[in-house]
Amino acid sequence: MKKVKLGVIGLGFIGKVHLRNCLRLKSARVVAAADISKMALEYARNFGVKQLYTDYHELLKLKDVDAVIISLPTHLHAECAICAVEEGKHVFLEKPLARDPREGEKIISAMNKNCAKLMVGYPLRFVPEFIDLKKKIDSGSLGDVQIAQAVNIGAGPFLHRLESTVPCPIPEWWFDKDLAGGGALLDLGSHMINLMRWYFGEIRAIKAYLGYRFNLNVEDHAFCIADFNSGVKASINVGWFSQRTAIGIELYGTMDHFNCFLQPQSKVMTAVSLILNKLPKFFKPYLAELKQFVSCLCNDRIPSLSVYEALEDLKVIAQAYESRISF
Repeated sequence: MKKVKLGVIGLGFIGKVHLRNCLRLKSARVVAAADISKMALEYARNFGVKQLYTDYHELLKLKDVDAVIISLPTHLHAECAICAVEEGKHVFLEKPLARDPREGEKIISAMNKNCAKLMVGYPLRFVPEFIDLKKKIDSGSLGDVQIAQAVNIGAGPFLHRLESTVPCPIPEWWFDKDLAGGGALLDLGSHMINLMRWYFGEIRAIKAYLGYRFNLNVEDHAFCIADFNSGVKASINVGWFSQRTAIGIELYGTMDHFNCFLQPQSKVMTAVSLILNKLPKFFKPYLAELKQFVSCLCNDRIPSLSVYEALEDLKVIAQAYESRISF
């Protein structure tokens, strides 16, 4: 496959990030996009995408599309991904894989049956600081890590609406438990649980304390205690309650301790980068994950970030929800 022809399904905030990043990929070209919003489709048209659809099923029938990037609401992940692989497309799917392990297993079954490649988007796995931390752990420079702390706090679905200069209502599915599958624990916890499992292996037990500061139908923050087979004990804290983002890891080992917190780029520097057509720091991990996906398609390789990892993340989160205590 010389140049991968891509379709982008879902042009919300992250879908638009993926669309812009695709323009930086020499081995790929976006040939089609789908979204129920005509305004979003006009956004894609302005970036040179000519085949535009309000029904993603029409996009999936295109013979000249090799793979699709799916950035839809969580309750549509399984339906869309399964339809895509059945139409012979490879899939890059935003996290979480699905609402629950049962849906995730259906996606993987369809992937295997149709010999498709599927990668789930976990951008934190492509952040240089977190990659370096993995190397420190593997090198033994920290000794045996005993305690780990992970945090991912921000504004969640409120983030980009808070910064918008025009009315921008939050889609109702975010706060519908049946549609979303969960709240902050599923949304942000999937990132941190995936990262922690990459570092320390499988989790044998987890307990979650769920908070409802905003009295929503889903939790807006969660505090989890995880016990790993390796002996590491970790706290995983996630939340949608802060207008300032905090993403970081603290590790305490028998020989040394280390912490790594990502410093968000200022709005001014982000705006300057976009004006100069430079990639803002926030978007670089999203570009890196797409590069890997496209490279795997070009070279007929399985993505190193296995879809089975994403399924295991869902199983851990399901276990956390089952053990939940509200506060």
